[in-house]
Amino acid sequence: MKYREIARRLRELGCEYVRDGAGSHRIWWNPATGGFTTLPDWGAKDIKAGTLRRALSDLGLTRSEFGSIK
Repeated sequence: MKYREIARRLRELGCEYVRDGAGSHRIWWNPATGGFTTLPDWGAKDIKAGTLRRALSDLGLTRSEFGSIK
């Protein structure tokens, strides 16, 4: 799954983009849980499923809330 798809879904779930991190990383915040996470923005490259699962955990979201992880 690409960063743009993940970012779109996170916004739908109420998460907010905070700022750029180091290099190509982006920091996200979930105001409902107070959780923060960092996601890599690799453009056309897919983000690995394990990285996405960890980010969802950091944000306090479940996989069922997020939907399918391709």
